Amino acid sequence: MFALTGIGKLVTNDPIHDSGLLGVITDAALVADESGRITWVGKQQDLTSHTDIRPIDVGGRCVIPGFVDSHTHLVFAGDRAEEFEARMAGRPYSAGGIRTTMTATRGASDDALRANVARLAAEALASGTTTIEVKSGYGLSTPDEERSLVAARTATTETTFLGAHVVPPGVNADDYVAEVTGPMLEACAPHARWIDVFCDRGAFDVDQAREILRAGAAKGLDMRMHANQLQHGGGVALGVELGVASCDHCTHLADTDIEALASTSGSTVATLLPTAELCTRSPFPNARRLIDAGVTVALASDCNPGSSYTTSMPLAISLGVISMHMTCDEALWAATAGGAKALRREDVGSLKPGSRADLVVLNAASHIHLAYRPGVAQIGAVVREGRVVAGSL
Repeated sequence: MFALTGIGKLVTNDPIHDSGLLGVITDAALVADESGRITWVGKQQDLTSHTDIRPIDVGGRCVIPGFVDSHTHLVFAGDRAEEFEARMAGRPYSAGGIRTTMTATRGASDDALRANVARLAAEALASGTTTIEVKSGYGLSTPDEERSLVAARTATTETTFLGAHVVPPGVNADDYVAEVTGPMLEACAPHARWIDVFCDRGAFDVDQAREILRAGAAKGLDMRMHANQLQHGGGVALGVELGVASCDHCTHLADTDIEALASTSGSTVATLLPTAELCTRSPFPNARRLIDAGVTVALASDCNPGSSYTTSMPLAISLGVISMHMTCDEALWAATAGGAKALRREDVGSLKPGSRADLVVLNAASHIHLAYRPGVAQIGAVVREGRVVAGSL
């Protein structure tokens, strides 16, 4: 068993504990069982009624749920540092840069791909991410997409088939859609939980995206998508039409897009990726507008070598508050419970009986410091399924 006490502020994301968004308990304690599940949370004065083991005292620090990063691209080789430098000097981002990483990924060994996934997943874990989604999408051929998903599986069960990232050079778009929905899907579906498509300028149009997502659903994969990152378009409307779990990016939205997302009552999440806007000097999504309209919002890192080479969910939270006008509570919720909703998970993103004991002990008295002190390392310890996996207690 595992028990913590001396928690100055415990964020549960369970609204039964207070009238706010985060379900905060002050002067708190928690208990997890041998299977790594939470069995009790409450006031520290009541702890002895729920366990007889000696608890670990965290000295008044804040404890939050582990971050749920629902959008990453960790399977790749090489980097695009020179592209980043050129973009910072004035060249705008376009989806074509993906093809640079495709060449490097196709040339990398399976061991090299797995090693890169392990490196980045460990980096994410150390910064508090206890649940992570990982996409393919840089192989763009049937064998390379399949081995990308095999590599992704070494880090998570939340694997996403993104053969429809862009059309590879020298290939006819219709022929490539036929490959993605045929032999590539057949090879990749056994290694994936999700199917995704980049529905935007320079990638796939609405009709192509619909065909790809429906094919994946017919093979038993759940649907999610990249939508409306680079321009206004029909991606979000398509996502709502098909009932995808999440429309990701949502940078350029019309009123009708926001109304459509709100109409799903949270079944289609708007996952915002502010580090992509930061690293491409692009306009940030209007999180305030989405939240005020009743849309369920998640935050994710979008870790990838081209437009957001970071695994830091604390950075995404800070940007959500400072650049997208979210409150500190909204940003933390979006990076934990919101990410869980984007993955349609009920066992992560919260700290309540039955949840996985995935949590972060901050070296701070409040979660507000995640946004208040941007760029400062504040992760004291990371616990996953009741075991300390980074830092120390």
